[in-house]
Amino acid sequence: MENQDKNEVLSRAVKAGKRTYFFDVKRSRNEEMYLTITESKRKFNADNGNFFYEKHKIFLYKEDFEKFKNALSGVIEFIENGTVPEETFFENDKFEKTEDDMDLGITFDDIDLSL
Repeated sequence: MENQDKNEVLSRAVKAGKRTYFFDVKRSRNEEMYLTITESKRKFNADNGNFFYEKHKIFLYKEDFEKFKNALSGVIEFIENGTVPEETFFENDKFEKTEDDMDLGITFDDIDLSL
């Protein structure tokens, strides 16, 4: 835990209803900074009567900041104004499902990450 605190450069939290979003800037071993975005949601375990926090985390590295920022801005603008974002905001590579891909029929909500 001590090592984890040493690499943290900046942290901000945004409370949004039952969720809290944490934006943590950290420094890697090679001194590169990166961003972790964590969604934390308080839930109730009916089996034992206790509350617990379900967390989902995204690691965003410096080389991806511009693409991420452009795509996020584009989809937020679409939600707010109905303006379809330019394709240049998004990665040109098309994601296509191949025979190697498997649909397990589960969603992120089905995965227990509270370990």
